[in-house]
Amino acid sequence: MKKVFVLFALASVSAFAAEITGFIGDANCGAKHADASAAATACANKCIKGGAPAVLVTKDAKVYKIDAASQEKALAFAGKTVTVKGSVSDDTLKIESIK
Repeated sequence: MKKVFVLFALASVSAFAAEITGFIGDANCGAKHADASAAATACANKCIKGGAPAVLVTKDAKVYKIDAASQEKALAFAGKTVTVKGSVSDDTLKIESIK
């Protein structure tokens, strides 16, 4: 019983609420696109349309994977700088809202 409680406590600590600003890019290029330049936007849109998952890239080149349930929300903002509210677990972002 103690082991289950400790495991649950550790799991709940690893996820945290966040508000993060960054560029919606693609998993193929990742941190190569930390801005919303015309070239980065064109590349992100091309790769995402080609099937690459969307990711969030911050200005300091931190790349957050976007969970499968949140991909649809992110796709509408491909190639744009956004502010995302959600929760982060390890390096995966679950989007609550995006603007």
